[in-house]
Amino acid sequence: MAAAKLSRQAPAAFYRNIRAAAASGWDFSSRWFGPDNTLGSIQTTDLVAVDLNCLLYGLEQTIVRGYRQQGNAAQAAAFEQKATRRAQALLQYCWDPATGWFLDYNWRTGRRSARPTLAGVFPLALGLARPAQAKLVAAGLERDFLKPGGLVTTPLRTGQQWDAPNAWAPLQWMAISGLRQYNQPALARTVALRWSALNARVFTQTGKLLEKYNVLDVNTAAGGGEYPLQDGFGWTNGTLLWLLNRYPEAGKPL
Repeated sequence: MAAAKLSRQAPAAFYRNIRAAAASGWDFSSRWFGPDNTLGSIQTTDLVAVDLNCLLYGLEQTIVRGYRQQGNAAQAAAFEQKATRRAQALLQYCWDPATGWFLDYNWRTGRRSARPTLAGVFPLALGLARPAQAKLVAAGLERDFLKPGGLVTTPLRTGQQWDAPNAWAPLQWMAISGLRQYNQPALARTVALRWSALNARVFTQTGKLLEKYNVLDVNTAAGGGEYPLQDGFGWTNGTLLWLLNRYPEAGKPL
């Protein structure tokens, strides 16, 4: 209610943008904010989200395979066309040659977002990126996102939990998976080892795995957002197990 009163948006529009951001999973992040970088300027529904469209592309490809298994060639072709058109649109509107990054696209202004986030790794994880694009994304990851404990969600500190200094297991998994697909094994390994070492350190100290971690200061707990830091979480557990199965040295102190 307090943020709605501070917003210049009509309450219905503000709450719609809040709901959309919550439904995205990134609740909340400067990714969704307007130029003043506050919750009151949230504009989620104006943005064509990179990660959402990559996931929809992956779903369309899964539906294609399902129809092919059924012998339904017409529906398989229809969904393959949908996936192809989505991939083309994403590369046209979300790839930013100037920054070498995949960015959300503001359909209302006709411009890409000026804020790079880890959503930019999804085209690698889903196999949409071209090799030259993937190489630039890898360079950007190492330059702007790689921290002592893994990959930070965004470079900005805003007090929101999907911003610096916090990091989240699903985004580490997506980044590592994408890097592995595009022949960037050294960077993938670096991210994997830093993230798993941080997970192991906190578990040794507390007996817990957590929903998110501070990757800038690995001796300080993650925070920010609308609620206290949560114990457990399937995505943390699952990502760590995946890493332990692929990197024998994962989970050991660096």
